Amino acid sequence: MARLTLYRNHARDLAPLARLLADPDELALVNPHAAQPFDPGEWAMKWVGERDDETFYLLDHEGREVGFFALRVGVGPEVRHLTYVFVEKRMRGGTGEDLARLAEDAARDLGALTITLKVELDNEPALNLYRKAGYEELSRRGGMATMRRDLDG
Repeated sequence: MARLTLYRNHARDLAPLARLLADPDELALVNPHAAQPFDPGEWAMKWVGERDDETFYLLDHEGREVGFFALRVGVGPEVRHLTYVFVEKRMRGGTGEDLARLAEDAARDLGALTITLKVELDNEPALNLYRKAGYEELSRRGGMATMRRDLDG
């Protein structure tokens, strides 16, 4: 499978994300608290609207948006929190390592020394992916595991 590339969403354009999350079930997986259907205004103000939030699109070999994630400032600017991770169904199964690598590279580029995330405990493929990538589990609460990984230079 072709490797994914990353596009930093400087323009804060959420139209591709609206296309990616047009299916209510997919939207609910990415953000169960978001309004249905996808509302770009709500996302811009409520979910990825903080000044230091950075959003990214994953691009396939044709340059088409096939995934998305955001990096929010964590506990201090040296920590970035990975959130709203999404990959189109057709791209799942084999792109997780690329996604993790790209998210870590993006966090480093933003000056982060550590990356954190939360993952559902019943999402065994994601848990295994993050463990394999070197993330340590910090806690379990409300059906979620909080994980972190220190980034090398």
